[in-house]
Amino acid sequence: MVLPLVTHAEHRGGFRLHLTFTDGAEGTVDFERWLEGPVFEALKEPAYFQRFFLDGGAVAWPNGADVAPETLYDAVLATRANKALQPTAPSRTTRRG
Repeated sequence: MVLPLVTHAEHRGGFRLHLTFTDGAEGTVDFERWLEGPVFEALKEPAYFQRFFLDGGAVAWPNGADVAPETLYDAVLATRANKALQPTAPSRTTRRG
């Protein structure tokens, strides 16, 4: 099985990003749950969080923090399965890989 990679990401307010993968799967994920530990400390500042970019199919930040594509893919699938977890805030920032 080929690992789906993130091909597009849009900021959806707060710590949420709407992600699209190479296999066409997409969904909005709240990253707040991963903002623990020293490398993620800077991301707690909303302006810094919005500096995300795509790197090798993962979502990454200038300080070296990243979240692996398989983790993000599993989160999107879980969110898609639970409509209560699907936020609807408008997009602000877009990144394409």
